[in-house]
Amino acid sequence: MAKEKKLVEQITSMDEDFPQWYTDVVTKAGLIDYTSVKGCMVLKPAGYAIWELIQKQLDERFKATGVENVYLPMFIPESLLQKEKDHVEGFAPEVAWVTHGGLNPLQERMCVRPTSETLFCDFYSKEIQSYRDLPKVYNQWCSVVRWEKETRPFLRSREFLWQEGHTAHATADEAEARTIQMLNVYADFCEEVLAMPVIKGRKTDKEKFAGAEATYTIEALMHDGKALQSGTSHNFGDGFAKAFDIQYTDKENKLQYVHQTSWGMTTRLIGAIIMVHGDDSGLVLPPKVAPTQVMIVPIMQKKEGVLEKAEELRTMLAASVRVKLDDSDKNPGFKFAEQEMRGIPLRVEIGPKDIEAGQAVIVRRDTREKTIVSFDELSEKVNEILAGMQDDMFERAKKHRDENTRTATSWEEFTDILENKQGFIKAMWCGTEECETAIKDETGATTRCMPFEQDNLSEVCVHCGKPAKKMVYFGKAY
Repeated sequence: MAKEKKLVEQITSMDEDFPQWYTDVVTKAGLIDYTSVKGCMVLKPAGYAIWELIQKQLDERFKATGVENVYLPMFIPESLLQKEKDHVEGFAPEVAWVTHGGLNPLQERMCVRPTSETLFCDFYSKEIQSYRDLPKVYNQWCSVVRWEKETRPFLRSREFLWQEGHTAHATADEAEARTIQMLNVYADFCEEVLAMPVIKGRKTDKEKFAGAEATYTIEALMHDGKALQSGTSHNFGDGFAKAFDIQYTDKENKLQYVHQTSWGMTTRLIGAIIMVHGDDSGLVLPPKVAPTQVMIVPIMQKKEGVLEKAEELRTMLAASVRVKLDDSDKNPGFKFAEQEMRGIPLRVEIGPKDIEAGQAVIVRRDTREKTIVSFDELSEKVNEILAGMQDDMFERAKKHRDENTRTATSWEEFTDILENKQGFIKAMWCGTEECETAIKDETGATTRCMPFEQDNLSEVCVHCGKPAKKMVYFGKAY
């Protein structure tokens, strides 16, 4: 029993030490384990199951827009990577290189893909010949490697899972439309499935993807007031096409360069779920992405008929929700704590007295609210509560974001918010990289995005006082 108690005993309070709270949750909830490969992690069944649900629901949304899945190699020849100058310079510090095949040195070293733009470009240069071959709307689910100096589970690791979409279009307008379309797919997914509100906007030129004409982003606010870039969509224009000679013959029989996009989401979304919804007892999973939505916990399970009735309820609920029965020999208190640690949305308690009364007790993970319901109405009530919990979690996260989004019209206000509060800061910016860099150097805050919905907060830049060009969301970020 001592070992059982240790599993679910105290998690560091998030208000006391947020980074340690996060580490406690990802490890004690059984999401990850550390490995002998520095900077890399094991996604344990509980963690990988969340990713599977993310992948499944995202993939359905992709395919509804005409996306097809492919798979390209994980190795990129150095000569191929060098074809797009800005791109290779942006990734050079993070590239892992393969120099030997077996015992023999390679004639040309290969990088382990940090991203696959160059591979897709090489592929498209052979695949696309005519306007009839367009558009190409492809995506791949894979892992990538980036040699990060500092790592943290889910948020930043040397190898991580993601999807990367790569499309080719006949015109600039079509490419821009796809770029925005996929950003909206990401935003809707985060809000509707992960119950996580986001800000949509464009990255500054300083913060955009290496080699892109424009990068669009969705930014979410974590419980500790830091921002997390949760998905990006890039418009490449025809820059990569010119570097890789991706041309097609148009309807007038003239050669034209294609226009390309790229967009991606990663396992850092699991970190976002933890930091947006978690509490001092552990995970709180939105029902739509919870591998187990309902855990049935029998009380006094050795009493005659208790386990049989619990299994009967499990079978009934399995028709509409992801449900499990905890028939282990652990005591109920431990089971309750373990269920809370793992973030399972609903707990259904059933004991001899409940069976006699023809009812069960439903307990919500997020609010601990208890509802007594008859067996006949259990399935309907469980689905109703799950739907309500999904909506409530989004509204609480949105309220937290809105309450921690502040406006600064002077440098004094800006620095005061950073030093004494938390969250997003909306402020005007002159549009120069020099000013953007100075703000980061002086405060540690970065431009998160230039939101699509612009407010004219002031006529001058919050930092330098020159005429303002854009309203920007600033913040400290992961």
